[in-house]
Amino acid sequence: MTYVVTDACIKCKYMDCVEVCPVDCFYEGENMLVINPNECIDCGVCEPECPAEAILPDTEADTDKWVELNSKYSAAWPNITVKKESPEDADEYKGMEGKFEKFFSPEPGEGD
Repeated sequence: MTYVVTDACIKCKYMDCVEVCPVDCFYEGENMLVINPNECIDCGVCEPECPAEAILPDTEADTDKWVELNSKYSAAWPNITVKKESPEDADEYKGMEGKFEKFFSPEPGEGD
């Protein structure tokens, strides 16, 4: 089992999860984070820290595409281990449906 970040993170990027991760398995894209499934130790401490409820265990229904996306982009994006400020308009996007189709960016973030 591993945890994955879903599209609920897109344009929110709160980063509370980064701060609590004991193995630094988060990677930063331009407008979302992902978890490297091979580095995640399945401890689950990140899940309750996410205000957007964007982190799920891969045992939840319909997470296959998120496992694939997290795997792909954690290999391409820089590691993030330090919490940064969330975007100023993050709360406007919290809970919005269809964010992947509307806003996903494959571009990397800055990382640490």
